[in-house]
Amino acid sequence: MSKLNSVEMDDVLIAIEESTRSTKEGVKNFVEPAEGTLRRTKSRRHHFIFGRRGSGKSSLLEKAVVDLTLERHPVVKVDLEAFKGHSYPDVLLSVLIKTLDEFQEWLKTAAVNPSSNRWWRNLFGSSPKVAPLNKEQIDSLTAELSKKIEELNGLLYSPDESGVSTQSISSQEHAGGAAVEGGYSSAMGVSAKAGAFTTDTNSSQMMRSAQFKQEKISFLHRNILQYQKIFKRMAELSGGDCYLFLDDLYHIRRGDQASVVDYFHRIAKGNSLWLKVGTIRHRTSWYIHGDPPVGLKIGDDTDEINLDLTLEKYSIAKEFLFKILQKFTDPKSIAVEEVITDGACDRLVLASGGVARDFLNIFRKSVMVARERSGDARGDKVTGEDVNNAAGEYDSTKQEEYKTDADAQKPLDAEFERIRKFCVDDIKSNCFLVDLDSKSSELEQINELVDLKLLHSVRNRVTVRDYPREIFRAYMLDLSQYTGHRKKRGLEIIEFWKKGAEDSLRRSKLILIRPEVG
Repeated sequence: MSKLNSVEMDDVLIAIEESTRSTKEGVKNFVEPAEGTLRRTKSRRHHFIFGRRGSGKSSLLEKAVVDLTLERHPVVKVDLEAFKGHSYPDVLLSVLIKTLDEFQEWLKTAAVNPSSNRWWRNLFGSSPKVAPLNKEQIDSLTAELSKKIEELNGLLYSPDESGVSTQSISSQEHAGGAAVEGGYSSAMGVSAKAGAFTTDTNSSQMMRSAQFKQEKISFLHRNILQYQKIFKRMAELSGGDCYLFLDDLYHIRRGDQASVVDYFHRIAKGNSLWLKVGTIRHRTSWYIHGDPPVGLKIGDDTDEINLDLTLEKYSIAKEFLFKILQKFTDPKSIAVEEVITDGACDRLVLASGGVARDFLNIFRKSVMVARERSGDARGDKVTGEDVNNAAGEYDSTKQEEYKTDADAQKPLDAEFERIRKFCVDDIKSNCFLVDLDSKSSELEQINELVDLKLLHSVRNRVTVRDYPREIFRAYMLDLSQYTGHRKKRGLEIIEFWKKGAEDSLRRSKLILIRPEVG
């Protein structure tokens, strides 16, 4: 039996399927995207961790959580997707409550559990070499956290409930007044009066809502010193530093993102609390100029860790992706070259756009496609055609993620369709060029489509014969748009990753956005 159809390969496919979401167990398959990335994530510096969905942001943070916990550093990871759609300031209150709750749980477990406790092996596969922290002091801090969490929960829910109650009573009083007056007035008079009451009620409700919102914001500002003291005390008890990982910031409303990170930065500053924020670059607003400014300024307040290993660095991306795959195949004594052809390897990297999760999922689908055609002339390995078909099938997953992540979707839809038509119907090529100095909104949309994985950056500096003074950037349309059920015959596949491919890109017909005249 071929390796492709073996029981061992079944195990590999199941392991890949189980690993599609970051977990503490999945840390054993962690591969560092670039040397030093993990050390920076655990360093005493604030960081934004940028990467497309599936690029390994959550896995990197999860690995750092495990390492820091085994050193008994207070550390928690808060998934911000749970707060998608929440409005400000409730979103900040909710994230703060979750943060304090998670740190309280850390204090009750990792801070005090003896190294011999099975809890460590079960969750982390290892045990700390650092002694437990002082239980009496930890219990005191835990009790203080309980009070703060209860206080914040009361602020989050109680005012709105009392507001609804007050508004309801106010409405009933207005309605009652209209009914009494209706006995002495014409039908038109009652209608006009009731309408006035309704207007009054709506105005009252809006005023109360604004008042409750301001009360919450004022409370958060007044109590920031209390939260600073908590984290300073926590750091002193652990004899080191605390870490807060805010994962997937892009799920929070864009207008609120800078305010949320700004508040946690104010808590953290000077109190040995280090922030690591995972997000998608072009879906995030992390700093707003103003008086005062809001958010974190990259270079001053924070640095960035970029996990976007794009197709611009093709050989590095390929090496990294296959290292990850070997984490699954090596334990089952399967060599990658036994199950996939050389051509299919390159096609798999292209189909993934350099994104680790997509690479693994398309590989899994490619194996299934190859198994279905078992016995034909193409042999018992995954071929480039198998990858093409798998990439076409995987398009539904990408489209679902696109719909979930994209705001202002209609303009992006229109721009993507324009680009797809330009590549597939007009120039009949998988790649296109954009003037690097263009200031158009189209370029901003292209950057968003790259982050949403429907386009891929392949060369950041390309010269074109007809425009000797201009520099262009080359992009590739996602493979799913011209393979599988969308297969397009006669389409030129520019093999930009190969030596000597530069001339294939240096053609004016590939230019989508041309240099501005004048």
